[in-house]
Amino acid sequence: MSLLIKNGEIVTPDERYLADIFCENETITRIERNIGEVKADEVIDATGKYVFPGFIDPHVHIYLPFMGTFAKDTHETASRAALVGGTTTFIEMICPARNEKPMEAFELWLGKAQGKSACDFTFHMGVTRYDDEAERDFKDIVKRGLSSFKIFLAYKGAFGITDEELYATLTLAKKLGVIVTAHCENADLVFELQKKLLSEGKTGPEFHYWSRPPVIEAEGVHHLMTFAELTGAHVYIVHTSCEESLAEAIRGRERGVNVWVETLIQYLLLDRTNAEPNFEGAKNVMSPPLRDKKNQEVMWKALADGSVSTLATDHAPFDWAQKQMGKGDFTKIPNGIPSLEDRINLYFTHGVKGNKIDIQRFVDTASAQAAKLFGLFPRKGAIKVGSDADLVVYDPNYRGKISAKTHRMNLDYNSFEGFEIQGRPHVVAVRGKVAARDGKFVGEPGRGQFLKREPSHF
Repeated sequence: MSLLIKNGEIVTPDERYLADIFCENETITRIERNIGEVKADEVIDATGKYVFPGFIDPHVHIYLPFMGTFAKDTHETASRAALVGGTTTFIEMICPARNEKPMEAFELWLGKAQGKSACDFTFHMGVTRYDDEAERDFKDIVKRGLSSFKIFLAYKGAFGITDEELYATLTLAKKLGVIVTAHCENADLVFELQKKLLSEGKTGPEFHYWSRPPVIEAEGVHHLMTFAELTGAHVYIVHTSCEESLAEAIRGRERGVNVWVETLIQYLLLDRTNAEPNFEGAKNVMSPPLRDKKNQEVMWKALADGSVSTLATDHAPFDWAQKQMGKGDFTKIPNGIPSLEDRINLYFTHGVKGNKIDIQRFVDTASAQAAKLFGLFPRKGAIKVGSDADLVVYDPNYRGKISAKTHRMNLDYNSFEGFEIQGRPHVVAVRGKVAARDGKFVGEPGRGQFLKREPSHF
């Protein structure tokens, strides 16, 4: 299969220029100003359009048992949605229960994705307990091709780990060269505040925010910084939502901690009023919660200046019926705002078109940085000879609106309902084969590959 993309403006974090791209055997083989006549199975005219490296979402949940239910997307539905939205690779969180064996969880999540995902994928291995048996499994899982762990400083009694387990995990990660991604809150404080609020009859979704205010997230980041400083481990803070927690990460970085920060498209465009004032707000309950609007400018600026490295989604799709499990008790609302399909178009519209971020930093934060941090670069996140031919031909002149009626996510609502977008992918290719075109999936279910990665965070 060969693919020729002509006359597009190639945009990477480092370069911006007009050129043609020729792809063969799943990789980019030529990049020239004018390739001219060449035999190709498919030719795409990208005149007036951008050509971006395939976008990478470094934080998604697809198969997810949570609060007694399961997320609604499958790898078939999620990968179609991702591709239509320009995401060609995602990194899914493996979240075993504390009594599950890590290797069995790895095999389970891998089995859910292989032969079903239309885009390429890999995983962060969740560490939800640490003992000798689990340690042996983690070492074997790294040999199988994972180079990142995930820990929860939250969800007491479920995914959360103790300080002893935290220290052991970071020590092992440093030894293996694995980066540790971390959900930073304080599980005990959340638990106490939840009890207090419920005892006062404060049961609606708006009180979810008050059970995990910014100071609790910031305390979780501070806690992680202490352990990372002592162990020398490399850490990555997922879904950073507010100025307070970002400040703790920056303070850690300034004193030598190897720390990177992620934020989410939700935190840039929604605020805590979207989870109020009636039960409809349950659709927008997630953890950490949506914050006061003032945090949006903080996060935009941090993405622009490099304080925040990546923009992700924490995609976790629970439908309206599932959200209603928390009627009368906000602690039982399944957490998550689905946004895998809409991340890139919203980011381009409000960031690039909105003059909050330049187009090269847009590519860096939505693709290249994730590839570099998680052992995928330059195979992914790059437009270079030898890189995988994951390419997004992007039409900046498209105009449309987001709606649950037209999205591909397996969900009956969209938190960005009615949001206007200025731009969308015209053509999306995965390893040289077109998988989406003008808002329609045209790829092959199951063609996605499991991406094995080597540890690089020693």
